[in-house]
Amino acid sequence: MSLDAARTEPSLERAAAEEARRRLEHARGTRLVQLEALRETGRTTADDHLMSSQREAIERVLKEIDAAFARVENGTYGICLGCGKPIPAERLEILPYTAHCVSCLRRGA
Repeated sequence: MSLDAARTEPSLERAAAEEARRRLEHARGTRLVQLEALRETGRTTADDHLMSSQREAIERVLKEIDAAFARVENGTYGICLGCGKPIPAERLEILPYTAHCVSCLRRGA
């Protein structure tokens, strides 16, 4: 590896980490807005179960986002927790908090 390549690698890693953080912040912000909208919505007895399910799903995704932030910090973001291989960038663009590649997700990893 050349000296120039050694200097730019940490810079590229930082840029990738910043991009991941930006996507995760966007996903978190979106879910928090959704959660607030659910709280502000008036409830009827018939709606309680549906709204409770929606709130639980959003809260679950928020936990997944927090876990993804931790993976960014420890340098494992973008690595599948099931097989240890890189998660395709396209998948991370669509679902930035995902912890598994599609193959492992299908296997139930």
